[in-house]
Amino acid sequence: MVTLGVLIGNRGFFPAHLCTEGRQKVLQVLESEGIRALILPEEATRNGAVESLEEARKYAEFFKAHRDELDGVLVSLPNFGDERAIANTLRWAGIDVPVLIHAFPDRPDRMSINFRRDSFCGKISVCNNLYQYGIRYSLTTLHTVDPDSEAFRADLRRFAAVCRVVRSLRGLRIGQIGARPAAFNTVRYSEKLLERTGITVEPLDLSELLGWIRRMNDQDPPVQQKLEEIRAYTDTQGIPEESLYKLAKLGVAIDRFLQEKELKAVAIQCWTALEEFYGVVPCTPMSMLSNRLIPSACEADIPGVLSMYLLQQASGKPAALLDWNNNYRDELDKGVVFHCSNLPAAFFESQRMDYQEIIAGTVGKENTYGTLVGRIAPGPFTFCGLTTDEFSGRIRTYVGEGRFTDDPLETFGGYGVFEVPGLQQLLRYICANGFPHHVAATLNHVADVLAEALGTYLGWDVYRHQA
Repeated sequence: MVTLGVLIGNRGFFPAHLCTEGRQKVLQVLESEGIRALILPEEATRNGAVESLEEARKYAEFFKAHRDELDGVLVSLPNFGDERAIANTLRWAGIDVPVLIHAFPDRPDRMSINFRRDSFCGKISVCNNLYQYGIRYSLTTLHTVDPDSEAFRADLRRFAAVCRVVRSLRGLRIGQIGARPAAFNTVRYSEKLLERTGITVEPLDLSELLGWIRRMNDQDPPVQQKLEEIRAYTDTQGIPEESLYKLAKLGVAIDRFLQEKELKAVAIQCWTALEEFYGVVPCTPMSMLSNRLIPSACEADIPGVLSMYLLQQASGKPAALLDWNNNYRDELDKGVVFHCSNLPAAFFESQRMDYQEIIAGTVGKENTYGTLVGRIAPGPFTFCGLTTDEFSGRIRTYVGEGRFTDDPLETFGGYGVFEVPGLQQLLRYICANGFPHHVAATLNHVADVLAEALGTYLGWDVYRHQA
């Protein structure tokens, strides 16, 4: 549940009943949307709002006391509001969280002295002061909007998702198992730039993971439990029993690493050491992790798994890492995404376990069981690509939206046909700015959430793709 501090703005010579009624209405909407509100009792300040220096101090201390609970702040203006009191409250509270500015609309038939709000104007003044104070903030889609409207509720849901993304990056810990494949310079990244943002990467040598596995027995309870989970997760018909046990032990070892190091996501060196020296591909345990909202990326791609994590936090749904892989006929806004694959089960129309056809050509079919194959189900998706740019000292991202289609295609691995308006423009941007061929996706439209969270509150460079 997202928790928002709530500030009701007031200016004394406007009707007091507007604040009282507005406060009640906003709190009712928050409750109905499943958002927890932190607000002082109505009697603690004049009209249950904030206007004076004393009230600003009181609210600042209140927010300070609840600093660890607050994900964001909603500033609502039932009338013009006092811009200084609002800005001072946020500055003195010392809380670095997203802030949403909302203003009530006036009605043409209620513009007398007893009902006139002037929130339209007051919102501009509040934003002007926050800009002067260096306090970052978000805006509702419409300049003024009735809290009872669907438009405001949509704004609240979007803002709650922004808060989730921003909060989730505080102290984020990501695991990296093994080195990147030698052939993949494309997944190089700057661990230091991520650390400066508060994101820690915890490495684990692949030999250590395999050492843990060597100490396991087939009958160990965690191994048996993981084996049952694998069989319940995917169709394993035709897969050698030996390979299934190897996959189960690998899953147990990865779980141990995640738990011991308190990790929220993991990227794994998926080829070719595991195939050559252990005898399976790690795709199924990775897919299972992603499907239960612990993003897992192949090819030790830390920026890729971070992109997955961001999408997951924004959408509340699993994310996958894919390749921008093929054109689709001569349709310029369509293409094919592919991996070989560890996509979460939530992405597929149907899926089954098989061997990895690409790597099998060099290490042998018997060493490549464990991949999941199937087609991505049609529907909306959001994509996100991320890179750490050491030359500029910046983290750069691109985000956008499209849809997976049901256009005919026969191939192998995990794949889908997609459509993105302005695809050629997007591909030109990716190539011109040195992004990798990997892209993360989630089955929902949340590009605006990521653009707001990463651009406004994290200060990353964000390209929001639109045709």
